[in-house]
Amino acid sequence: MENFTFYSPTYFVFGKESEGQTGSMVKRFGGSKVLLHYGGGSVVRSGLLDRVKDSLKAENIDFVELGGVRPNPRSGLVYEGIELCRKKNVDFIVAVGGGSTIDSSKAIAAGVVYDGDFWDFYSGKLIEKALPVGTILTIAAAGSEGSPDSVITREEDMMKRGATGDAIRPKFSILNPALTQTLPAFQSACGITDIMAHLYERYLTNSTDVEVTDRMIEALLLTMKHEGPRVIENPDNYEARANIMWAGMMAHNNSCGVGRTQDWNSHNIEHELSALYDVAHGAGLAVTMPAVFKYVMKHNVMRFAQAAVRVWGCSMDFEHPEVTALEGINRLADFLTSLGMPKNFSELGAKEEDIPKLVENLCCGNGRDGKISGFVTLDKDDCTNIYKMMI
Repeated sequence: MENFTFYSPTYFVFGKESEGQTGSMVKRFGGSKVLLHYGGGSVVRSGLLDRVKDSLKAENIDFVELGGVRPNPRSGLVYEGIELCRKKNVDFIVAVGGGSTIDSSKAIAAGVVYDGDFWDFYSGKLIEKALPVGTILTIAAAGSEGSPDSVITREEDMMKRGATGDAIRPKFSILNPALTQTLPAFQSACGITDIMAHLYERYLTNSTDVEVTDRMIEALLLTMKHEGPRVIENPDNYEARANIMWAGMMAHNNSCGVGRTQDWNSHNIEHELSALYDVAHGAGLAVTMPAVFKYVMKHNVMRFAQAAVRVWGCSMDFEHPEVTALEGINRLADFLTSLGMPKNFSELGAKEEDIPKLVENLCCGNGRDGKISGFVTLDKDDCTNIYKMMI
């Protein structure tokens, strides 16, 4: 196990009607002028936004609004939010929505108190200071409600990159599983896929003797394996929704990732797909993960074989562990397909002729040196081969 530090101070309020505590949570953490940040019309049509406003009014907390967050959130709205917060003297941001809204809120929070371009943080600069952020989660997926991470797409060149720093961990996160019951099956499946990807990205490690976090990751993968089909079959299954929502937070607040090196190549490779084609992140990961895993499997066959046995119920072939490892990867792919996820480039709307552009952006864009590193270091040829495996 590697040395590590771990700091996760988010205050979680979990359960039905918990959004009614928004005002008291903002007050608890010192907010007096709030930016309410959200996406499309669903939070308005459902009445959620009005309930949040009523909660703020009950605590005499002033607020301004900024809607319009899109999936794969854009830099343009971040700049608009930074300007609005400075003009209106906002001192707290509340994100009402899913990972895209939370990531956009975090970017605004970092940018408001920074003299330079907020994109510096998405080019490798650590976020050390930001306005406080609270979240009201409407989809279990990204895990941004408990993480120190944010992903934004720069519109001028459609470059999708991440930033990190404990300063953008939410001060509080309100998790009401009932808010996710109206999600279409496709969005629920995308969320399940993203959660499983966050777990696999940590599971693929070059660190040894990490049994505690191995077992934690496996337990959460087993939870998704059990609850995923139940929630697709019955969207109103509150208990399944609740288990998925808490698993999504646990998958990405890094409690499962401490003391071990991590991968993140599947995410990096997928980011180019969702940036170029604006596909749902989870859908892109469903196509990307099996290809990446098969390509790098030989680096540590037993790591994949262990997941195959412990998570997917495969029988261990000790003479040919690669057979077990491959079976586990195939069972993951089949599981995601059974939830309604795509399985190849065509179903994503991606094009083979765009692979050179995808690889160039992936390996060289935004200051990268021709490679991406994680469980295995991948160069342009490797990434080209992986994209071709998705066809």
